[in-house]
Amino acid sequence: MKVVLFCGGYGMRMRSGAADDVPKPMAMVGPRPLIWHVMRYYAHYGHTEFILCLGYGAHHIKDFFLNYEETTSNDFVLRGGRTELLSTDISDWTITFVQTGVESPIGERLRRVRQHLDGDEMFLANYADVLTDAPLPQMVENFARRDAGASMMVVPPQSSFHCVELGEDGLVGGITAVSELPLWENGGYFVLRQEVFDHIPEGGDLVADGCAQLAKQGRLVAHQHRGFWKPTDTVKERAALDAAYTRGDRPWAVWERDASGKAGGKEAAGVRA
Repeated sequence: MKVVLFCGGYGMRMRSGAADDVPKPMAMVGPRPLIWHVMRYYAHYGHTEFILCLGYGAHHIKDFFLNYEETTSNDFVLRGGRTELLSTDISDWTITFVQTGVESPIGERLRRVRQHLDGDEMFLANYADVLTDAPLPQMVENFARRDAGASMMVVPPQSSFHCVELGEDGLVGGITAVSELPLWENGGYFVLRQEVFDHIPEGGDLVADGCAQLAKQGRLVAHQHRGFWKPTDTVKERAALDAAYTRGDRPWAVWERDASGKAGGKEAAGVRA
C-alpha cells in the first residue's frame, strides 16, 4: 500500500535557534533523520511507495533524498576507486514529493495528495515523527476485515504527571499516575480508506474532522499498542532517541531484527552502530 507522510509542519519545539528552518522529520537520530527511520519501518513490511506532504523547510527533505548517500547506512566495498554496495536502503522505493502548503492542516495536506493515491481503496498515513515497533501487518489485517473507514493506532498516555482526585472539602481522595488511567492517545499510525475524504472539509484536519466524524458513525477502529512508541515533539525527546540509537537500543528498527527476534541490537546493526 502507499504511505502518506505528513512532513510539512514547523516543529517549533524542535528548533535549536531562530535561523533553524529544518522541519521536524529531518531531526537526526543516529546518522539518519526521523523520516528515514519511519520509512524504513514501512519498507521492512513491503510498503515502499511513499507520498511526502511537504511544506515548511521542504528543500531540506528534497535535498536529502536527491543527494542520498547509501554508504552512510550500508556496508560496501571500495574497489579500484569505485564503491560496490553490499546492500541498499532506498533502491526499491518510489517517493512522490508534493508541496501541500506551509500553513495547511494535516487533513488539507491529505486532500492535496489524493490524486497520487490512484484511487487505491486502502492506504497508510503517518506524521513522520514517531517511532514504534508496532506489528504493522497485524494492524493492516485487522482493519482490512472490518467495515470501517479508518484505523488509528492508540497508545497509553505518555505523561509522567499524576492526576489528583479532590473532594468538596478540598481533601485529596486519591492520586493516580496519568499512565495508569484507562485512557488512550492517538499514536499517529493510520490505515485509511478513501471514505475518510468524505469527512475532511477544505482546510480540515484528519483527526478532529475525518476521524471524529467516522467515530460518531461507528466506523473508526482503534489498534491498541502497549509496546515501544516514542514521539519526538521536543529536543529532549529527539536527544533521548539519538542516545538510545548510539548505545544500540533501538527497538523501532524492525529491519535490524536478528535470528533471535530481537530488534535494534548492536549485533544486528552492522555499520549502523
